[in-house]
Amino acid sequence: MRLLRLLPIALFAAPLAAQQQPLADRYRDVANKIMDAALADSNGAWSKLAAFVDYSGPRLAGSANLERGIDWMLAEMRKDGLANVRGERAMVPHWVRGHESITMRQPREADVPMLGLGGSVGTPAGGVTAEVLVVNDFAELAKRAAEAKGKIVLFDAPFTNYGATVQYRSNGAVEAAEVGAVASLIRAVGPYGMRTPHTGAMRYNSTVMRIPAAAIPMEDAMMFHRMQDRGQKIVLTIQMDAQTLPDVPSRNVMGELTGRDKTAEIVAMGGHIDSWDVGLGAMDDGGGIVVAWEAVKLLRRLGLVPRRTIRVVGWVNEENGGRGGAAYRDAHVKEPHSLLIESDGGVFAPSGFGFTGSDSARAIVKQIGALLDRIKAGTIGPNGGGADIGPLMRDGVPGMGLDVDGSKYFWFHHTQADTPDKLSPAEMQRCVAAMAVMAYIVADLPEMLPRK
Repeated sequence: MRLLRLLPIALFAAPLAAQQQPLADRYRDVANKIMDAALADSNGAWSKLAAFVDYSGPRLAGSANLERGIDWMLAEMRKDGLANVRGERAMVPHWVRGHESITMRQPREADVPMLGLGGSVGTPAGGVTAEVLVVNDFAELAKRAAEAKGKIVLFDAPFTNYGATVQYRSNGAVEAAEVGAVASLIRAVGPYGMRTPHTGAMRYNSTVMRIPAAAIPMEDAMMFHRMQDRGQKIVLTIQMDAQTLPDVPSRNVMGELTGRDKTAEIVAMGGHIDSWDVGLGAMDDGGGIVVAWEAVKLLRRLGLVPRRTIRVVGWVNEENGGRGGAAYRDAHVKEPHSLLIESDGGVFAPSGFGFTGSDSARAIVKQIGALLDRIKAGTIGPNGGGADIGPLMRDGVPGMGLDVDGSKYFWFHHTQADTPDKLSPAEMQRCVAAMAVMAYIVADLPEMLPRK
């Protein structure tokens, strides 16, 4: 009888002792199992990404290509056995590039590669023909404001880092219009080029005229600067048919691995399904969704079902509006999310994750990160997050961004060259492994990550 009385205590003590084990010891075997399986697959994620982007093409918000890609992804997620696969409605902007060109008229005749910036107005019929004023930065434009009236202002700002240099793409048209320019051009926002212009979003404000805005390659911007320094007059004709149409409906894409008991609690991870209307959006950001999707597919194949639900999300309209992230917050703000993980820096060799959350939560994810050291993806850095998970993070949900080797990311970012060949199948599988281990363990912990 005494043995029978003690038996329930023994049964209770065993799982309690397991919970008191160091987290890394508790999950080391399963983490190694996940990583072994991911690395044994030579190119599953890469092949899926290539099939997706080759089928859909570039996927700007509002385009038929985007909806085609969404339909494909929903169908393939169902084939892979993900649960609760659906598209959730989000209204998105609809900017259309149309025909565009730049022709140099003086000091010689030549075509100039260009990409209109997202959200730009078009030119009048027949285009804009004007002399060019080349400046290094906003400060130089202010000093030479009297020279800018009636001209095309070109900002020849060398790439230092994305945050610093992208201000010319974002704000160049406003700054140029304030001094009377008729159009704004920027040197492509990237550190390297082969006469490949980079597009991206720009903005206007209500205080100045909306003037056309476009990017040209770094090589051409530098050439125009040299011409100006020699005292040569530069005249260009810019023709752009760009226009903004009424908003249209689109969808966030979702599929899940349903948890075994805490099913209402969520670990959400993914990337954005839209891209710019050039290239194939493989790096930015088809790969971000695919590695999350493949991570969940891998867990299913291994029979690993965590306590909580892991949700793969393809957010829509990250590039020129952020409507998908806002719509996800509005639809899911009442759901308890333990962690949000975003991949939007290219799926190159992973080094770990940036994390934003409480100190106590950081201590937990650092223990998980240590399990990823064997694939060199164990670093837990500061300031994790992303544009799509930002709305829910502002409500206090812990957030992570997958950190990768970004040394070549901005070579191809927002260009025609964003295609699958820039990515390594082996590096993508390491990203799958990192996402799968992190998501699984956080989803399987006895409690959600602490907010305090």
